[in-house]
Amino acid sequence: MSGNRITRERLVDAVVAVVVGAIVVLVGLGDGRDGPVDLALIAIGSLALAAHRTAPRAVLAVTTASLLAEVVLAGPATIMALPVVGAVHIAGRTGHRGTAAAAAAVFLGGYVAAGAASADVAREALLLAGWFLCAVVTGLADSNWQAYLRQTEQRALEAERTREEAALRRAGEERLRIARELHDSLTHSISIVKLQAGVAVHLARKRGEEIPPALLAIQEASGEAMRELRATLEVLRTDEPTGTPALLVERARAAGLAVELTVTGEERPLSATVERATYRIVQESLTNAARHAGPAKVVVQLAYDEGELKISVEDDGTADPSSPPNPGIGLTGMRERVTALGGTLDAAPRAEGGFAVRARLPLGEAG
Repeated sequence: MSGNRITRERLVDAVVAVVVGAIVVLVGLGDGRDGPVDLALIAIGSLALAAHRTAPRAVLAVTTASLLAEVVLAGPATIMALPVVGAVHIAGRTGHRGTAAAAAAVFLGGYVAAGAASADVAREALLLAGWFLCAVVTGLADSNWQAYLRQTEQRALEAERTREEAALRRAGEERLRIARELHDSLTHSISIVKLQAGVAVHLARKRGEEIPPALLAIQEASGEAMRELRATLEVLRTDEPTGTPALLVERARAAGLAVELTVTGEERPLSATVERATYRIVQESLTNAARHAGPAKVVVQLAYDEGELKISVEDDGTADPSSPPNPGIGLTGMRERVTALGGTLDAAPRAEGGFAVRARLPLGEAG
């Protein structure tokens, strides 16, 4: 519950307690209850209602004792039961039905005794008994209704969670199906092309013949296609990160790419979706730098701010601002991930040369 909501509820409780107290005081003044003790007892019994959310039984005790003392001191008056009825209702709503019934019985007994068991007082006591009975019953009904609402909300949350899990499971199954289809259809065909090209190159060399450039291009392209296909299949088979940005940087260095990683701000656990998006953004950016930047230096920066994570991957390669590249599947996928999380992505050549990928991801609770 937010602090603003708590403040509003406390303010409403205080206003209600003041209004109840003012009503009882005004009626009491018309009945001659204008002494300081009378006013103090009424004020204490009424204003105590403001604390009913934190201490309902204490409020019931203080209200009953104060108003019963006023009845004994100045004589019975049905208006004096108003704060007590409210306290009884609150106690019944919070599950203290026995305590509420006992307080009502004590107040009624004192009320009848203070009036010397006259006929008028007995009739008033019967009327008040009906009030107290309604207060207990409505308190119980309110408690049951609140419990029903909580159960309904919990069931709705559970149903939403179940739907999300089912959607994720179906997406995973679809990825696996696509991976199998690609593997069965493309891998075999590309392997045959690569094998035949390799055999042709081998025979040409064995015969001492000049190898056609087109044949060498086919052999190289088929090998590159196989590597790309394997990487694609690996992504399809699992959408979960297989490491951290630091591990990606280490792998890139081992492959010969000059990479630096800097982390600023207070590093903290990330939600699964933000962690996955961060990993994929750094992974795709480093892959693009290795393929297209040439012999360049790459700087990866992760900046943890108050409510967002800033990701920057910049290189000083050969990208030219005057001829921005067409966004491929990798950049499109990054943008879709960032947009789904409510963030922003900017991927373009730098004015001073090279390419930069900058993303801002809002930080949710770690899950």
